Parts: sequence; C-alpha cells; structure tokens
Amino acid sequence: MKGGVIAVIAILAVFQLAVQHGHAVTCGEVDVSLMPCINYLIGHDRSPSPACCAGVKAVKGMASTTADKRTCCGCVKAAANRYTDLKDEAAQSLPAKCAVQLDIPISRTVDCTKIN
Repeated sequence: MKGGVIAVIAILAVFQLAVQHGHAVTCGEVDVSLMPCINYLIGHDRSPSPACCAGVKAVKGMASTTADKRTCCGCVKAAANRYTDLKDEAAQSLPAKCAVQLDIPISRTVDCTKIN
C-alpha cells in the first residue's frame, strides 16, 4: 500500500512538471509515468493498476502539442522495444482499459513522425 501511494505521488509530481508552460517533455518523465504499467504490459497482471492508469493520464496531459505528442510517441516506442516480452495486445488495449483517449499508439513499430 505504501509503495502504491509513493508511486501515485511520483506520477502526480511528474504530471505537475509536464503541464508547466514551456516545459519540454522528456523520456524520463514518460518512462516514470508508465513504469507502473510494466506488469500489465508483460502479462503478469490481468488488468492495469490504478497507478498505471494515472500514468497513462499523465502522459496524455504531457502530450498537448504535436511536438510533445511526437516526443511521447518516440519515448513510448523506445520503451516498448526495451521489453522483449511486452504483449502487443496489452499495449494496444492499455489506453482503453484505463478509459483514456491517448493520441499516441503504444507500439514498437509506430511512425511517430505521422502523429499530429
């Protein structure tokens, strides 16, 4: 329980940084936000945790401009490629499972230059 609270606080802190005017999104922020999703994405959990969904929402909040969306997309793509056991179906269903309309596909093969 204590670890979950700390994870949520960390996600909220990252979200706060991301929404500051003029702040450029970094892969570190995206990675921290989506870290709680790893167990779901590799098939260890049957559904995403509340901390995971909070992270997905945080990433959505970070991606407000086309440049930010493309940066987030590249970060997500790079992270997906680091996990060879990532389940593509879980990755693609993650935003819907968290009830978040994310304009960034979670995929190893997406062309991030086509994100608008």
